[in-house]
Amino acid sequence: MSTEPSSSQATARGGGRIARITRGDIFPLRDHPLSSNDLRQCLRAATAATLGFIICKLFDLNYGVFFCVYPLLLTALVPVLTAHVARQIVVSSLVNSVEVALIAGFFSHMPVVMTAVVFVLFYVRFRLMSRGILFLFGAMSIVCLSVTFHFASYPSTDLHDLLASNMAACSLSVILSLFATWLFPDVEPRQPPPAVTKPLSRIRHESLLGTSCATLSFVVFQVFDLQDSLSAQVATVLILFPMHFDGVKVAARWRMTGIILGCSYGLVAQLVVYDAFNKLVLVIPLLWIGLMLAARIHATEKVGSGVGFGCMTTIAILFGQYLQPDQDLIYSDLYRITSVAFALSVTVVVAWLIHHFLNLFPGTRMIVE
Repeated sequence: MSTEPSSSQATARGGGRIARITRGDIFPLRDHPLSSNDLRQCLRAATAATLGFIICKLFDLNYGVFFCVYPLLLTALVPVLTAHVARQIVVSSLVNSVEVALIAGFFSHMPVVMTAVVFVLFYVRFRLMSRGILFLFGAMSIVCLSVTFHFASYPSTDLHDLLASNMAACSLSVILSLFATWLFPDVEPRQPPPAVTKPLSRIRHESLLGTSCATLSFVVFQVFDLQDSLSAQVATVLILFPMHFDGVKVAARWRMTGIILGCSYGLVAQLVVYDAFNKLVLVIPLLWIGLMLAARIHATEKVGSGVGFGCMTTIAILFGQYLQPDQDLIYSDLYRITSVAFALSVTVVVAWLIHHFLNLFPGTRMIVE
């Protein structure tokens, strides 16, 4: 699930090496042909997310982004769904809901204290991710906390409905992912990813870099009235998953490329159905086809959260959150591209500053042995 680029290495300050970006890292499709397991993973991701979308629309549930994106996190980022993975998802939804309810209830009128608490919550998650312990729990929690804090910051939001929708979507994503795994099982056993041993200074560096950037993103989206910029906030969090500057820089390029592809598909879908977006029988095939095409890019990249995953989540967010009978996707597409491009550029600059600041101290220096 790592998004660290596998390219030539450069010596870092204080010893050790970190990855250097090459041109092939931007869109490395030709290096990895599609295998039988990859095809089934594509089918699992497209089918699970589409089923989540269908259930959300049929039962008129709020926050469709949860029901479309969460199944993608389980089926696309996790090659094999196990009981351990499922427990991480369910527990993360429960823990995050309790944390958001308490923080929004007790500290919403004290922004400084609330920011400090959020910093601690993010640090715990990034620490778990950096150490490799409960990686998915940390990743899901960071995305969930960012999205729920974004929605909960507006007075018009029903907090109870928000948290209930989040827990329901997490539980449903596990069920849908298990169903998709049963429907499209792997034909060959997968090899577990190699274990990575990190020095303590690198763990501190990655934890503090991710936490600082995620907290600053939280503060910016709390201070400014950016209610329609959910995609931008999620993008600033997802590119932090490599937890080091070179990885963030590559992830931002991948993410932006995937967003452009996803938004372009959204525009094509808008032209195809024109003003009939309230007809599910027309929308469902378009959603599944778009997710399937994006999943193929994701499967052939083999880099975790790359271009294909960015394209998948873009399509899922557009269809799940912004698809309404009384509006089209054109404005959402164009606004998403511009807002995400600006947010990613600022995040990369902030990550660069924090990276160099942390490298000034031996205890937080980024070293790859």
